[in-house]
Amino acid sequence: MTNAPTLGHVHLRVADLDRAVAFYTEVIGLHVTQRFGNAAAFLASGGYHHHLGLNTWDSRGATPPPEGHTGLFHAAFLYPDRPALAAALRRALDAGVALMGKADHGVSQAVYFNDPDGNGVELYWDRPAQDWPRDTEGNLSMVNAPLNLEALLAEAPITR
Repeated sequence: MTNAPTLGHVHLRVADLDRAVAFYTEVIGLHVTQRFGNAAAFLASGGYHHHLGLNTWDSRGATPPPEGHTGLFHAAFLYPDRPALAAALRRALDAGVALMGKADHGVSQAVYFNDPDGNGVELYWDRPAQDWPRDTEGNLSMVNAPLNLEALLAEAPITR
């Protein structure tokens, strides 16, 4: 489909803008492209205007939504390769983030946790498309297999 949309950005309500900006820059690896005081910030990677918006317009000091309600399941952040994912995972663990899940989906490998406001976050990398698992008819055959975190972390570039 030639006119199919792509996902442009995610915009989150947060309770504390400084805390959210610190998380998404220091842990996820985005950078701030614009900030509107303590009310909103826009973050991106690769020179884009923004992949993530954060605001406190209606949520300053608010609590996360209760479990079992509708809303965002997670925002997924795609890393270019497995070592970049490993580095992001290392930053998350060093920041004290509690992992909520990890999986090898065949097409990708991912780790899952919540941001400081309780929003779901997925960090992942995609295998090359030619390596994606397919059934006998050529359809994608994604899985939910275990992911070896120690092996992944061993690929993180050494930083000083």
